[in-house]
Amino acid sequence: MPATPAWPPQSTPRLFTSEMLVEGGSIRIDGPQAHYLATVMRTKIGDPVKLCDNVSGEWLGVAEAVGKRDLVLRVERLLRAREIVPDLWLCFAPIKKGRIEFLLEKACELGAARLVPVLTRRCVVDKINHERAMAQLTEAAEQCSRTALPELAELVKLPPLLRSWPEDRVLFFADETGGEAFAKAAEARRGQPAAILIGPEGGFDPDEREAIRALPQAVGVGLGPRILRAETAAAAALSVWMAAAGDW
Repeated sequence: MPATPAWPPQSTPRLFTSEMLVEGGSIRIDGPQAHYLATVMRTKIGDPVKLCDNVSGEWLGVAEAVGKRDLVLRVERLLRAREIVPDLWLCFAPIKKGRIEFLLEKACELGAARLVPVLTRRCVVDKINHERAMAQLTEAAEQCSRTALPELAELVKLPPLLRSWPEDRVLFFADETGGEAFAKAAEARRGQPAAILIGPEGGFDPDEREAIRALPQAVGVGLGPRILRAETAAAAALSVWMAAAGDW
């Protein structure tokens, strides 16, 4: 006998919604999401859509009505409960457009729980479009099958970040002057709440580096013998920590 096709199929589109999802309920989709479903994915009545509310998990929705500007989806059943995300923050200096998109996308794909943009003295970029960044994180989560959106904090200057740093959270900072091998440092502190701090394209200045090192929770780490761009360093550091934590 022929195998029964998987339902919903792997190609089913995924969307995050701000509405709480409940079995048997219906939600209306409009705006860019409706355009994506109706025009790009050519969703028809009866077609499946995977829905996430960032609270309960991933649900199976089925199109009940498809209009020119909106769709109505019936929520049928829970497919997956919201995932448990490793307790890792990524603190990063804002970088140029194009590269910041890469950093946000990879941070989401690699499982960061919270992203904290940090303003340092050598930052070329001194702001971040929070709404646009959150949209990019949402799109990345939809594509990589995350059921939990990363939290995105507001931009903060480095000194107040350090002053308010949680006592129980280790801060691994990528120190271009050298530090512990990150894989060994992460393995030695496995199980602790953690964060990674990546500096700007010009690195931390000496005073900033001294202030970071003065933080009891800070651990300077090296990311190998080669000079990495800020977005590459972020992806590399996240990968090393996730491997040490057993997430991979």
